[in-house]
Amino acid sequence: MLDDHNDIHPLFHGAPKTTEFKKLRKRIIKDTREALDRYGMVNRGDRDESAPKDKWLVCLSGGKDSYTLLAALTELQWRGLLPVDILACNLDQGQPGFPATVLPEFLSNMGVPHRIEYADTYSIVVDKIPQGRTFCALCSRLRRGNLYRVAREEGCSAVVLGHHRDDILETFFLNLFHGGKLATMPPKLLNDEGDLFVYRPLAHVSEADCAKFAAAMNYPIIPCDLCGSQDGLQRQAIKQMLDTWEAKAPGRRGKMFSALMNARPSHLLDTALFDFAGLTRSSELEANSPE
Repeated sequence: MLDDHNDIHPLFHGAPKTTEFKKLRKRIIKDTREALDRYGMVNRGDRDESAPKDKWLVCLSGGKDSYTLLAALTELQWRGLLPVDILACNLDQGQPGFPATVLPEFLSNMGVPHRIEYADTYSIVVDKIPQGRTFCALCSRLRRGNLYRVAREEGCSAVVLGHHRDDILETFFLNLFHGGKLATMPPKLLNDEGDLFVYRPLAHVSEADCAKFAAAMNYPIIPCDLCGSQDGLQRQAIKQMLDTWEAKAPGRRGKMFSALMNARPSHLLDTALFDFAGLTRSSELEANSPE
């Protein structure tokens, strides 16, 4: 699609012609489609063509990851491989100095259906969180609540987020080191009310690929000056640890991510997942079997 300027979505105008970029774009699209299919985000079965399509609220923060998400989903939709309607949404959280015109102008110029929602969660966060503590948890809850509300108002079936493979790995280690549990961000979940799905189609895409893609496309990046301005975050420490491991053994992130898709309950210690007490030797089975 990027090779034919007569059949191209405005999001991809100006795409580099290099072989390296084409490989990058192909890899991102492949990984995104793999996640969509693997985790059942799209119904690939028979669909009533007269029925309305599902509608997704694709959350756009203005960061490299959300731009990559929007581009990947738009390309798949453009190709006819993603039979859903996309509504991009930016939640303006009232942060001082936030460039409020950047995303509306970008989305309008790109011809992307969108909604810009204003909700001053910034004031709530800085009021409730003591100085020196991280804002992320409360900020995330408030943001998610507003996005759920917008999704319902717009008749969407899913809220779609730009978390990538590295976010999922970092969350796994955060839960391991600080939460005492084996858990991470699921690529697909149902909200507590049971009326909205939450999807993460970039679950298999690396952060490095998102950064390269957004930079190559020259998308107008908006940094997060709320949590991103705080030093010493636990997630940053985990990221540095993973970076060190990756530098010493390239490909280690990929191996660890593969492990998340290859869990063996019988080789862990959770009795809720595996009946260790019920394990029986074959000799005991034979002794207890009826004549």
